[in-house]
Amino acid sequence: MMYKNLDESTAFKTLQAMSSIKLKEQLHPNRIESYQAKAGCGLRYNYAAMPIADNHLAVLQELSDELQLTQKYQALLDGEVMNTGEKRLVLHHLCRGQIGKTVFADGEDKGSFYQQQLTEIKAFSQAVRNGEIVGSTGKTFTTVVQIGIGGSDLGPRALYLALKGWCSRDKNKQLDAQFISNVDPDDAEQVIRALDLERTLFILVSKSGTTLETLTNRDFVVDAIQKSNIEGLVAEKHMVAVTSNSSPLASSSSVLKAFFIDDYIGGRYSSTSAVGAVVLSLAFGFEIFDELLRGAHEADLSAMNPNIRENGALLDALLGIYLRNVLGYPSTAILPYSQALSR
Repeated sequence: MMYKNLDESTAFKTLQAMSSIKLKEQLHPNRIESYQAKAGCGLRYNYAAMPIADNHLAVLQELSDELQLTQKYQALLDGEVMNTGEKRLVLHHLCRGQIGKTVFADGEDKGSFYQQQLTEIKAFSQAVRNGEIVGSTGKTFTTVVQIGIGGSDLGPRALYLALKGWCSRDKNKQLDAQFISNVDPDDAEQVIRALDLERTLFILVSKSGTTLETLTNRDFVVDAIQKSNIEGLVAEKHMVAVTSNSSPLASSSSVLKAFFIDDYIGGRYSSTSAVGAVVLSLAFGFEIFDELLRGAHEADLSAMNPNIRENGALLDALLGIYLRNVLGYPSTAILPYSQALSR
């Protein structure tokens, strides 16, 4: 299928011509109530503060249709190569449920592969939280520490902080979660100093299994365990890995268990894969993480609607094009209304 580029679009040229239109006479009288779009999961995207009117929305709809944006989204869901630079599929949506066609890659059904990992994570997290899996000195785990950089840290940490207060109010059993991402040893030292190592489970996250910063922090943790002089404390009984099934960590005796991801889930989109599933299921329980997956799946479904007034994700992207590519605004401010959303 051939797609138009933005600069080839007739609707985009119309949009550019609208940049000088005065808005005052065109503002909808019930703007705050009417300028909302569905965003899935009962959420609504309010765009009343954006410098647009109904005529802009009509042209943005034409732009979306002309560029075949929902068709491109469907192609992504169906497993077409979207990462053209690396010639990779983009499959993070399959971690939270099937939408498009069954996707086969590397000789396997990728949706089934991701679901199998979730099944294993569910069993493991329940066993840890129930005290069936314990540390090397026989004590139950009360803390989990994720070691990873970039997407192996940012998304999972953001979700943990966002859900922590809600789970506390719900009186849900929690394991404390900490994160080590900075290769500066002061970062790891500050976290480790406050830990009860006998009751701590470390999650080593590296797709390749060779990420220098992550392995450096792993070695720092192992060294701290060895220097603790706690009788019976064995590092490999306090570490699990999230990695690819071809990495050195996949079958390493240095970890208690390995859970798998692959090249089709980019780091920044990895929170609903094993990268986020292990730490969040251990911290809050798999049931909480499963609710998150169901919400993400619903959001994925809502993004299929070709009507931009009913598709908050698509409309937000189109408004971003208008603000940046037409009006020339150089930056975007993201202002969380809650401290829990600080990440």
